[in-house]
Amino acid sequence: MRYLFIRAEKAHYPVTLLCQVLQVARSGFYAWCQGGASVRSLQNQWALVHIRACYQQSKGRYGSPRIYQALRTQGLGIGRHRVARLMRRHGLQSQCRRRYRRPPCSAAPAQIATNQLNRDFQAARPNQKWVGDITYLRTREGWLYLAVVLDLFSRRVVGWALASQMTVALPLRALDRALQQRGITLALLHHSDQGSQYTAEAYQQRLAAWQIQGSMSRRGNCWDNAVAESFFATLKTELALAHYGGLLSQEELRSEVFAYVEGFYNTHRLHSTLGYVSPVEFERRWWAQQSTITCINGSERGDTERRIEERSSVVGQR
Repeated sequence: MRYLFIRAEKAHYPVTLLCQVLQVARSGFYAWCQGGASVRSLQNQWALVHIRACYQQSKGRYGSPRIYQALRTQGLGIGRHRVARLMRRHGLQSQCRRRYRRPPCSAAPAQIATNQLNRDFQAARPNQKWVGDITYLRTREGWLYLAVVLDLFSRRVVGWALASQMTVALPLRALDRALQQRGITLALLHHSDQGSQYTAEAYQQRLAAWQIQGSMSRRGNCWDNAVAESFFATLKTELALAHYGGLLSQEELRSEVFAYVEGFYNTHRLHSTLGYVSPVEFERRWWAQQSTITCINGSERGDTERRIEERSSVVGQR
């Protein structure tokens, strides 16, 4: 239809201008006039079909880098620059976040934990470093508050909870879910900000009961808990809360958050920090690797014991 319009109007306007306005290639128009589309045009059409499918599957959450990685995973040889160019040309862009102004910091609590994490957001194994935080989500029935616990090893949400009031019970529920799901090991570090919910006696007692070492950000320094802040920014962007205009009910938003965290983020979202695999897949690969190492070490240990027994029997015969 665009080519037909250009052919009808080229007597009144330059072909170059018409192609720019309609966002088509001039070479493609001339090839169409000669009776067929160019090879590159056909390739772009084929690529655009797969790009649109991937974009719709992510509900518009993926930009060109993640769509490129997803297409590579499917075995499709499409260059990243072509993906970006086609998405830009056809108006396919990831959802943009809205700026959020953090309210003024409250008075410093009497007792806080020192910053043991110290912005070291890398972990060598699961259940070594957890981070927790709370954010606000708007609905037509008022605010909902979301508390999460993330494992820094895989960036996986291991515990989360929603409530209409931001009391200590909210992050406690998120922490309890994480403890029930993960079954922690010794030497676990838990990092949070200096919010009153985390400095509350009930929360600190729960950490002490599980022998979890506490760590807190410096006052008013969001960078000390950057991973949790980044997750909230990603969640609000990809949930498209701005698109809904805050018109979701609290029950509808609960369903949306559950579907995003459990049905998309943990299990399917391609995470750039993890080499473009999901948190669940990243952990699965690590556990498989650990099983392989254990089997190899067990086999080597068995061979060593067998050699020792054979040597002992030879010495005994002598």
